[in-house]
Amino acid sequence: MNKQALFNQYLKNLADVALRGDAREESFYAALEHLLQQVAEVTGRNHVHITTLPKPPEAGNPDFRVWNGTDRIIGYIEAKRPGEEYLDQTEESEQLGRYRATFPNLILTNLLEFRLYRDGARVDSVLVGRPVVLNRLHTAPPLENTDRAWALMERFLDFSLLKTFGILPESAYNQYKDYSHSVAHTSHERVAVYDLVLGD
Repeated sequence: MNKQALFNQYLKNLADVALRGDAREESFYAALEHLLQQVAEVTGRNHVHITTLPKPPEAGNPDFRVWNGTDRIIGYIEAKRPGEEYLDQTEESEQLGRYRATFPNLILTNLLEFRLYRDGARVDSVLVGRPVVLNRLHTAPPLENTDRAWALMERFLDFSLLKTFGILPESAYNQYKDYSHSVAHTSHERVAVYDLVLGD
């Protein structure tokens, strides 16, 4: 299945859920999980696993944890329902500020717009469909920005940290952040720095 087909099916799945009229935020999670898993498989990342509503680490509980199934976390995703058409307010909230300060690879999404953060800073964002079409017309919105959305997903999936990251004490994480910013320039270098900080 090609990129456009995957995203169009994703938008259709969102519309099917929205059309029921009684959907909670969590009702949309399966569609996003399926999209991420499909992107991972098509790009040869068959090791990727996704946990919905994982056990919360100390900093809070993003809705998705993406990991390699054994010992390394790829990142976290905080999802809002498509009815939240503007993510700026969420981006500036105390909750997301805490997540951005804690998780070095994070996506914020209302399932149609995706914002990617690295070490707290937004580094990419893309809109794949207009929320107004889904929310008011109750139909799948026309697909937009396929290649950009695909690139954002791949950039997110390229990251990797030890599974124990989610329960790091603040002092150790701050040491990792300070040191990695000074000597590491790629995600693979940061994994090595992280291992050094932990003493593994």
